[in-house]
Amino acid sequence: MNKKKYNVTLWILVGLIAGILVGLVMPEWMNTVFTVIATIYMAALKMMIFPLVFCSLLLGIVGIGNIAKTGKIGLHAILWYVGTTAFASGLGLIIPKLLHLGEGATIVATDTQIEAATFGGLLDTVTTLIPSNPFTSFTNGNMLQVLVFAVIIGLACLSLKEKAQPFVDFCSAVNEISIFVVSKVMLFTPIGVFCCISTVMYSNGSATMIQLAQVMIALYICYALYALLIYGGMVKFIGKYNPVKFFKDVAPAALNAFGTCSSSATLPISMRCATEELEIPEEIASLTLPLGATINMDAVSIVMSFMITFFASACGIPLTTGTMITILACNVLLSIGTPGVPGGAIAAFAALAPIAGLPINTILGVYISVNTLADMGATCVNVLGDLACTTVLKQTLKEKN
Repeated sequence: MNKKKYNVTLWILVGLIAGILVGLVMPEWMNTVFTVIATIYMAALKMMIFPLVFCSLLLGIVGIGNIAKTGKIGLHAILWYVGTTAFASGLGLIIPKLLHLGEGATIVATDTQIEAATFGGLLDTVTTLIPSNPFTSFTNGNMLQVLVFAVIIGLACLSLKEKAQPFVDFCSAVNEISIFVVSKVMLFTPIGVFCCISTVMYSNGSATMIQLAQVMIALYICYALYALLIYGGMVKFIGKYNPVKFFKDVAPAALNAFGTCSSSATLPISMRCATEELEIPEEIASLTLPLGATINMDAVSIVMSFMITFFASACGIPLTTGTMITILACNVLLSIGTPGVPGGAIAAFAALAPIAGLPINTILGVYISVNTLADMGATCVNVLGDLACTTVLKQTLKEKN
C-alpha cells in the first residue's frame, strides 16, 4: 500500500514538471481542452469537501471527548497539539508577510470565477457565526458557519452519549464514504495536476511560477527551522532527550511520511520508533500517536497560512488583523478534522480560502499544482511533532507521578 501511494506521489511530480513544460508552448485549443479537464477534476475534488469537513470535525470532537475521559494522557496531548498548531498557524501568517511573498505575482482565473467572500470585520464575523439555517450554510458555501455548526453538534453528541450514537455512526459512515471518494479522485491527481499547472502556465507565464517556487523554498526552510527549533527544543528542555538522537531514532517514520504523504499510513512505523527506539511506554504511545495523526497538523497549518497569505498578496486582497485572527482560529478547528491521508490538506485549503475572501475557483488549481510538494514536507513535520509530543509527555507525566 505504501508503495502504491509513493508511486502516485512520484507521478504527481512527473505531472507537475510535464505540465510546466507543456504550458509554456501549448496552443490555445489545447489550453481549452486542459481547462475542461482541470475544471472536472476540481469539481470532483470539491464535491466532498463539506461533508468531509463537517463529519471529520464532529467525529474528532466526539473522539477527543472520549479520549479525555480516559485520563490525563489524552488531556495533556490535546493541550500540546492544539497549542503547537495555533503557534504554527500564526508563524505561517507572519513569515510570508515579512518576506513579501506574492508581491509581483498575478493569478489569472483559469476557471469560471466566483465572487470572493467579503470580511466585514471581526465583530460582524462573530455575530454571524451561528447559522440560522444550517442547510443554507452548506448550499451557500459558508464554511465558517459549517465549522461552528459541527462544533455545536459534536458537543451535543458528547452530552447525549448513547442517544446520539446512531447519528455519530451515520456521520462516521459519511466520513468514510467521503474519504473513499476523495482517495479515488486522488488517483487521477497526476492528470489533474498536469492539466491545472499547464493552464496556469499558459495564462500566467513563468513569473508566477517563479514566485511559487520562492514560496516552496521559504516553506521548506520554515519546516526545517520549526522542526529543529520547536520540536528539538521541546525534546531537549522538556523531554530531557538528546535532540540529535531523537531525530536519528525517528528517521524511519519521518522518511515514510515524506514518501507517502500520510501520517495515518505511517502510524505503525511511528509506534515502533516510539516504543523500541525512544522507549516510550505503550500506554502513552498508543494514545498520543493516533490522536496526533488526527489533530496534530502543525505543518499543515503553516502551509495553509503561507498559501492564504501568498494568494491574498497575489490577488491584491488585504488581510486585516481580524481576518488573520479568524484564519488562525479556523486553522486550529480544521486541524481536528483534516484527514491524515494524501490530499487531506486540499479540503482544508478549500475551506479556508473563502473565509479569507479569496476567489477559490481562481486559485484552487494553482494550489493543487503545488499541494503534493508542500504536503510531503508537511506530513514529515507532523509525524515528527507527534513523536516529539509523545517524548515530552513521557517525561512530564513521569515527573507528576
